[in-house]
Amino acid sequence: MMKAKWLIPVSFMLLMACSVANAQTMDKKKLELIDSVIVDAILQKTIPGAVVGIVKDGKMVYEKSFGSKALIPETEPMTTQTMFDLASLTKCLGTTIAVMQLVEKGKIRLMDPVDYYLPQFRDWRDPKTRKLERIRVQHLLTHSSGLEAFLKDVPGFVKQYGEGNSERLVQYIAEESPRAFAPGTDVLYSCFNFIMLQQIVEKVTGERLCDYLQKNVFDVLELEHTCFFPLDGKPIKPELAELCAPTEFVGDTLLLKAQVHDPTARLVMKGNSGNAGMFSNVEDIAVICSALLNGGQWKGKRILGPQTVRKIFEVPSENDPKVARALGWDTYYSAPFMSGDIFETQDLRGHSGYTGTSVLIDPDTSTILIILTHRVHPKDQGSVTRMRGIIASITASAIIE
Repeated sequence: MMKAKWLIPVSFMLLMACSVANAQTMDKKKLELIDSVIVDAILQKTIPGAVVGIVKDGKMVYEKSFGSKALIPETEPMTTQTMFDLASLTKCLGTTIAVMQLVEKGKIRLMDPVDYYLPQFRDWRDPKTRKLERIRVQHLLTHSSGLEAFLKDVPGFVKQYGEGNSERLVQYIAEESPRAFAPGTDVLYSCFNFIMLQQIVEKVTGERLCDYLQKNVFDVLELEHTCFFPLDGKPIKPELAELCAPTEFVGDTLLLKAQVHDPTARLVMKGNSGNAGMFSNVEDIAVICSALLNGGQWKGKRILGPQTVRKIFEVPSENDPKVARALGWDTYYSAPFMSGDIFETQDLRGHSGYTGTSVLIDPDTSTILIILTHRVHPKDQGSVTRMRGIIASITASAIIE
């Protein structure tokens, strides 16, 4: 039996690789305050390591790696090229983009009912009046469908239906999963929403979501370190596996590496899932976010039109105001914990991932903050919520113009 060890080398500061560009529009000294925040988190054993990137006006002004990429089976230093399990960042950086590309092509409409694409999908019925309310694509994107949050007993599901039985899970979500409220009237963050969006994308395109994104987003932007690692025998870029930071040590023998941490995405959806499964590094994420901030294109490579990007970042007026979510993205009002205390809140958009990843985009100052950690290595412990807010505040305070 392997035993997890939390090893912080005496010389761990020497493992910190960094690059701080000429930050003319940001205070370099203030940005360096981020270093001590990450170092403290490592010393407190909240995280084994991290990579942080800040983009301002289209330029990477801060890019540093800290601590360890791996603690078991042996300690490995973190580098800025390390790829991370993005967890739920897959929702905003992957699935949402795929859906909106298909909206642009007239293949999907946001106000279409889900059962237009998936006839077995059950809508919400008022328990008192028995009136039927249609659950629409836009409700899935804004987590206002009422679908339950996630599969609560993955081991039990796998025991009953077998590993990799994504068809049974889709059937469960479509036909059996509870609907908590009338669509558009409330918010319940749900991985099931994005598994359903995946089904729509795959139904319309005839491709696995991971293959569609590789061809239509990652390859278009020339991202060399972004992909899924599907577990169904049809790999995409297996040579990138060694660049990945491991996540959790599961059971006595299995250390997850280049295997998505989310148990539903891994054990049921075979690594190709709309809610989790993307792996990437800080520089590639910076390109995706820069393209979104730049009206859907980066250095002549376009993935979306500018009006489409505006639509993604809008909070739909059709939803109750308390939903407060954009299409696939959090706003300050739906996730204030990420935004810190200084950024103007109205136009902030961001998302976090369970493994410890997060992105924050501020269009008002043309700033992108990327924090990549693997707090679930070697065990699922610790919280990075407060750390995210502190780094966001430091970033905002460093903006000069």
